[in-house]
Amino acid sequence: MKNNHNTIASSPYKLFNPPLQPSNLLSLILFFAFGLSFGILLTFQLKNVSFNFRFNDFATTTTTTTTTTIMGLQDFMYPSKTTHNMTDQELIWRASMVPKVRKYPYERIPKVAFMFLTRGPVLMSPLWEMFFQGYNGLFTIYVHMSNSSSNWTVPEDSVFHDRKIPSQEVQWGKVNMIEAERRLLANALLDFSNQRFVLLSESCIPLFNFTTIYSYLINSNQNFVESYDLMSPVGRGRYNRRMYPTIKLHDWRKGSQWFEMDRDLALEVISDATYFPVFQMYCNGSCYADEHYLPTLITKKFGSRNSGRTLTFVDWSKGGPHPARYTRNDVTIQFLEKLRSTNYCEYNGRKNQTCHLFARKFTPHALDRLLRLAPRVMQFNP
Repeated sequence: MKNNHNTIASSPYKLFNPPLQPSNLLSLILFFAFGLSFGILLTFQLKNVSFNFRFNDFATTTTTTTTTTIMGLQDFMYPSKTTHNMTDQELIWRASMVPKVRKYPYERIPKVAFMFLTRGPVLMSPLWEMFFQGYNGLFTIYVHMSNSSSNWTVPEDSVFHDRKIPSQEVQWGKVNMIEAERRLLANALLDFSNQRFVLLSESCIPLFNFTTIYSYLINSNQNFVESYDLMSPVGRGRYNRRMYPTIKLHDWRKGSQWFEMDRDLALEVISDATYFPVFQMYCNGSCYADEHYLPTLITKKFGSRNSGRTLTFVDWSKGGPHPARYTRNDVTIQFLEKLRSTNYCEYNGRKNQTCHLFARKFTPHALDRLLRLAPRVMQFNP
């Protein structure tokens, strides 16, 4: 029984620990060599993957860094787009900046800023396209369109493409009309090359070719803001006594809202924090702020630099709250020639027959004839 017990007890040992044969030893050696080789190869591959990942990550970072847009002098001096997200307060603060160093660090070619204050599309845009053709670099265009629902599609090759500024609602005769004018001026002042600033409506037309108007404005030593003292209900009768003492009755002036001014005066207008708030508070309704704010401000503060006249012809001879409108039948060679030389005025201290450079109000029905007569009468490029 004892021998049998020992035999049974030793059986599991023999089962799991068989005698080590030469063939088994060779198998173990081959298995160990294969595992070692596989481990080495796997380690190398994992390191290679990690290296590639890090290299790609570095390359991506490097590419991102090298393609980052850096703002240069040209971007600061000549904003290529009119769109931005600045509030009016931020815009005016930014636009009112004036360099202490008056000498420009580049060759500055002065430009004329044509600012269109409109309800919708610029009705005479095909005529203006003809007017601007061939003079890129000498003008900039800004459009304040109060009717946000207006769908004005402008081709990419048009001078009006992407020239609409962030706009707000404008009501005829209200203070927000002045706010829109200041908004246009501030946007135009962002471009340091703009030297002269002219306000136009959607129904305005040019009466001369581009070179004539450009030379007239750039070489002028005065501004063109109409201003006069009118002793009548539509003149001094609109003065609000609550404006006193900032604005006194004898300071009150009237004039056309369609102005032209130089850069220095434009900066003064948008920076005005004395008289503009008074108009905001006390010139509403029948006051018609757009006819009184600039004439009053400029006569009171900058009268010596102002001609007192407007460069935009408007016919008020028929009376009423709105000027005469010109249709297709009104547009003739004789009519346009008359507008171009209505009377005599002063220009740079000398008598001059060219007093108006622009005219309004023209309806869309007049556009076809204007396009046909412009090359002949106004000497536009054919």
